[in-house]
Amino acid sequence: MPLEPRADTLELVRRLIGFDTTSRLSNLELIRFVAEYLEGHGIRSTLVHDRTGTKANLLATIGSGPGGIVLSGHTDVVPVDGQPWDTDPFTVTERGGKLFGRGTSDMKSFIAVCLAAAPALAKRNLKEPVHLAFSYDEEVGCIGVGGLIEHLKQAGIKPRLGIIGEPTEMGVVDAHKGGKAYETTVIGLEAHSSQRHLGVSAVETAAELIGELMRIQAEYEARDVPGAERFMPPYSTVHVGTINGGTAGNIMARCCSFHWEQRSLPHTDMDEAHDRLQRYVSEKVLPRMRRIHPEASVATRVLAAVPALVPDEGSPAEVLTKSLIGSNATEAVSYMTEAGLFQEAGIPVVVCGPGNIREAHKPNEFIELSQIAACESFVDKLVERISA
Repeated sequence: MPLEPRADTLELVRRLIGFDTTSRLSNLELIRFVAEYLEGHGIRSTLVHDRTGTKANLLATIGSGPGGIVLSGHTDVVPVDGQPWDTDPFTVTERGGKLFGRGTSDMKSFIAVCLAAAPALAKRNLKEPVHLAFSYDEEVGCIGVGGLIEHLKQAGIKPRLGIIGEPTEMGVVDAHKGGKAYETTVIGLEAHSSQRHLGVSAVETAAELIGELMRIQAEYEARDVPGAERFMPPYSTVHVGTINGGTAGNIMARCCSFHWEQRSLPHTDMDEAHDRLQRYVSEKVLPRMRRIHPEASVATRVLAAVPALVPDEGSPAEVLTKSLIGSNATEAVSYMTEAGLFQEAGIPVVVCGPGNIREAHKPNEFIELSQIAACESFVDKLVERISA
């Protein structure tokens, strides 16, 4: 028979999904619920707020002593706007051995498993502490976790290793791509569309720049990069997500902006596409624009940057996680997580959690009940391993 999760874990999944923590909203209601739940079991939490005070990370340490293990997850979810859900995305629906709801797979079920294990951890004589680290705004560029990592440093807490519970179907991920997100804004000069010699179209210029980015993408696909075969796709990628500009069909557009990103293989240059686009703009695009309009401009700003997770064979995180799941296999993924930021801070880390990334961000997101049960088993083994 398939594994079944415990009732307390399922109740926590339902409670967590019930908080609409879409990244554009506050996560404080969920964070306060988690803090109160932990306090009820004698576990104190520290909140690390953003500058506005409307969002917060949560850090709770169970046990005492140096080092310790970080169990980390993000509390925010992506929007459901315009998606054809069959059920209320913020009310868990159980059907066919699955739990449906926004965040079931990515990644509130992992947080629920950690919280369900907290009472048992609090009663154990632990060889080393366990740090529960729950962040905000991961989905919009891993923005929140930086403050949490900085708090660890200032508090003198140097975890021995970390496990990031993003959905991997409980496989061990030791590598993922890094990336940067950008907004490029083009300012041209409005003119009647019949008098194009008098204007500079920002829309047409933006299209030209996007074409240049796609030429860079084609080069990436043709490159032979050692180790790239572990990833799917096996190359760095450039993607343009949105474009906005123009006033009417018969007006040369003054302004146009587009959002784009580069996702880079480990050990490759995350700035390459940006730097090449800048050179293309300064050498070819701006001189042509400014012959007509000296004030024309093209500006690109960084919206978010997430470092790659670099393979670290034999790290404490990899060794422990492999032993707990009973496998020597590791995987590489193309999506980005907070793991690269923990690694950058000197904390050995892997990604391992319940659910499948294919179900994340989609309408009718779900997680298999058996995946939650497998994660429970993993955490149970961890508790036994670190108990004196």
